[in-house]
Amino acid sequence: MLPDIQFYAIAIPAVLLVGFSKGGMGEALSMMGVPILSLVVSPVQAAALLLPILIAMDLVALWTWRHNGDRKTLTILLPGALAGIGIGWATSAYVSRDVLRLIIGLITVLFVLRYAYNTWRLRQGIVIPAKPHRTLPAIFFGSFAGYGSFVAHSGGPPFQIYALPLKLPPRDYTGTMVRFFAILNAVKLIPYFALGQLDMSNLATSVTLFPLAMLATMAGAWVVRRMQPQVFYPFMYTMAFLAGMKLCYDGVVALAIAQ
Repeated sequence: MLPDIQFYAIAIPAVLLVGFSKGGMGEALSMMGVPILSLVVSPVQAAALLLPILIAMDLVALWTWRHNGDRKTLTILLPGALAGIGIGWATSAYVSRDVLRLIIGLITVLFVLRYAYNTWRLRQGIVIPAKPHRTLPAIFFGSFAGYGSFVAHSGGPPFQIYALPLKLPPRDYTGTMVRFFAILNAVKLIPYFALGQLDMSNLATSVTLFPLAMLATMAGAWVVRRMQPQVFYPFMYTMAFLAGMKLCYDGVVALAIAQ
């Protein structure tokens, strides 16, 4: 692929959206990256181009949120997530990405609808405490996040389903999310290379977008740092809902075309 004006006219908005997401502004923005890039390259190549950019963004986000995070949330989710990446690598040739998108999307939409119901209950004076850590849900949603991240770049919603009900301080939630996906993206490099989805041409193109990616990540973090919890959590649930709807739409459309 020879980079040209048409490619960058599409790639720059895609990278900006993903960068804002990496800064902490929600998975819905990040999910637009591959579909937008797919307007000028194949979906597989779009995902391969974005992975090095995601890692560059991760480095900026890790530095930005280096003082924030929740170690327990990270450590309880990571084993399942790493196993999910391994399963995704082993089964990548056999599992439909479109079916996976639809399943993750439906679960995420139901999760957000449940949040809306609980919000209504709170307004009726019913107290709903933060959920404690639970090992089995952590293994399940961690695996789902790792698997979805590997096969469809859609690991964010499963992470949110587990982490949002913990009601961590916004900065600790964001710092934990940044660390979680930075580790996953670094691990994903090995199977992506093994599957031949990364080559020097793609890497060279990705590198030209690094400065923009880093600036967008810092901009997203700047916004999140100024959000109060009563603004941050409704915003994050809204982003999760939009991400779920996007996954449902992509899955249904792709499966309908395949028929």
